[in-house]
Amino acid sequence: MKRTLARFVLPLALLSVTALAQTGAAAPTPAAGPAPAATGGPSPTRVGIIYIQNAILLTNEGKRDFDTLEKKFAPVRDDLQNRQKEVDDLKKQLSTQGDKLNDEAKNKLAKDIDTKQKSLQRSLEDAQQDFQQQQGEIVNRIGQKLMDVIDKYAKQGGYAAILDVSNPNTPVIWAAANTDVTQDIAQAYNAQSNVPAPAAGAPSAPSATRPATTSSSRPPVTTPKTTPK
Repeated sequence: MKRTLARFVLPLALLSVTALAQTGAAAPTPAAGPAPAATGGPSPTRVGIIYIQNAILLTNEGKRDFDTLEKKFAPVRDDLQNRQKEVDDLKKQLSTQGDKLNDEAKNKLAKDIDTKQKSLQRSLEDAQQDFQQQQGEIVNRIGQKLMDVIDKYAKQGGYAAILDVSNPNTPVIWAAANTDVTQDIAQAYNAQSNVPAPAAGAPSAPSATRPATTSSSRPPVTTPKTTPK
């Protein structure tokens, strides 16, 4: 059964006043390729798992588009950083020189700080919303096409199901490492999309948009179940 995409959501790299949030982490260990599809006989019973967030980021198209998005927002990030520094400097001035200023000068400085801080906060919220919207558009555009790749991969590999375990609250509490098909799916997507790999020296994927995942050195148990509080 082919599952339709509702909406993939990556942990969003929220712009902060000092920098973009950084949550870089290594992708899970690539799994071996699928076995040849069964021809006749019993229905397929193989089950695979996929970190759909990582699969999107491992595609050449995802690497390219997230890198472009990160570069697009670099000037916004720099502007927010500069404005935050300006506010911090004014606060420091008020703290260190406040007792030397008359009431009028002190009140004016405090008002300037408040005005700049509120303006900075509004700009930050607008930048966050804009960044998240554009990131979501990339994720869903690639995610929709990735579903077709997963469909073909599952049928050709004789899979009965491929489960997304990106969410730590997934009901999947254990899975052997060799059931992880994340990188295989990304490679199949690259072959179908014909998007070239990033040039040598280019970042493999913007760290600001990488989901936090388990380390590749972990034992062959994935996605521990967590009980929501």
